[in-house]
Amino acid sequence: MSNTSSHQESLTRRIAASSLALKLEDVAPHVLSYTKSCLADAIGIGFASHYYDFAERTVAGVRTLASPGTGVVIGLEDTLAPRDAALLNGTLIHGLDFDDTHLASVVHCSASALPTALALASERTVSGNELLMACIIATEVDARLGSAAGGTFQQLGFHPTGVVGIFGAAVAAVRLLGGTVNEAVRAQGIALSMAGGSMAFLDTGTWTKRLHPGWAAQSALAAAKLALAGFEAPSEAYGGRYGFYALFTQNADNVNKVNWSEAYQDFAMESVAIKPYPICHFNHAPVDAALLLREKHGLSPDDIESITIGLHERQFAVVVDPVARKQRPESEYEAKFSVAYAVATALVRGQLGLRELELESRTDEAILALTPRIHCVHDDRSNYPQTFSGGVSIKMRDGTVHEHFDTVNRGAEGRLLSVEDVKTKFVQNCRLVLSETRTEAVWEAIMAVDEQDDCSALLDALKGLGDHGLIADQTNAVARNTTC
Repeated sequence: MSNTSSHQESLTRRIAASSLALKLEDVAPHVLSYTKSCLADAIGIGFASHYYDFAERTVAGVRTLASPGTGVVIGLEDTLAPRDAALLNGTLIHGLDFDDTHLASVVHCSASALPTALALASERTVSGNELLMACIIATEVDARLGSAAGGTFQQLGFHPTGVVGIFGAAVAAVRLLGGTVNEAVRAQGIALSMAGGSMAFLDTGTWTKRLHPGWAAQSALAAAKLALAGFEAPSEAYGGRYGFYALFTQNADNVNKVNWSEAYQDFAMESVAIKPYPICHFNHAPVDAALLLREKHGLSPDDIESITIGLHERQFAVVVDPVARKQRPESEYEAKFSVAYAVATALVRGQLGLRELELESRTDEAILALTPRIHCVHDDRSNYPQTFSGGVSIKMRDGTVHEHFDTVNRGAEGRLLSVEDVKTKFVQNCRLVLSETRTEAVWEAIMAVDEQDDCSALLDALKGLGDHGLIADQTNAVARNTTC
């Protein structure tokens, strides 16, 4: 179908109709398999978040508001109302900024899709394949809607996951609830009044971004259940003078760029990127380039005169500016969004994992001595926002220059992480709080979910941290609590 004037009038209904009509046999086995990898990645991160202070504080705060219920929360023994569980699961999955991203839309799809699906699976019988299908549908909706914005959300101060994630989750929720097309249309109309997510966290490195996908999942459940109860809502969520694109991109015509004609043919799930590093996805290609050159040429930071990082200029507002603050990030979250800190850390430490974001690394004089020698330039080779291209040019004190640039960042479509890579990351994350035996059991429950008539085995595998406690001594615990 072509993008005509009727496209704007019918987009909400077309999304609803095709999403509810999609059948399991319409999805290729490799797409279902990769979806399991994305869910495993998300769950592993959800467990790892319990190692950090923000998780304890978030759980404590939500408990003061929460109602009892059947909703399973990753890492908690007790259950809460499904909406409260969705809020916590989304926050835990996204809390380390280590979760997957659909690059063209810059949306962290699994972080709102999975919590929504888990919440409904906690209160009714949902098969493993139905859970996977719900996550695929939510991803498809989010990816198509987000991609049509052309990367403008962040330029206007909106976090894409916060403003987009509710729509795919709402449609998926209506499907899991057995709703109709009209109800899925209403749910999207209701979601329009609930979408939101400010990028203000960038100014101080505070925690609000962590809430966005959980809020999207919680709100999607509310939108879906209100829709099924007959609550009236706008019939078009995306077009018009007060629709989604007019509000969040300041260009109502962007609705005509939504390529829904190809939805459920070429699945967006195939271009969801699982992160190899726990930092903003914009920084991954430069870090990979720095590590490659460090290993290839045996580079020593002391011998480096200057470093030029090449990115697309539209990424600068997120990971480059303000330059002085990015050179000396004051919090773990600020460090995640500094490409200068990421590259300097990779060159000094030879790796970039969760521990390289903690206070000990952020105050490492060797790293901080290198960041002022780094500057960023626009690179015409960038394929942003389709992929998060990037690279580095390192000038040594003897005049030698070493350079590497990746047009396609590792983890993106064409360079997807293998299931073995995903499991390695999953194990590393889970082992922060789980035993080896428990970690393997959770992985097996996820990999077998498509064989289950209900999700009870998966849900049971997610409960609690066991008797093993946190693998950290008191000194490390105190250090963590001062970093977030």
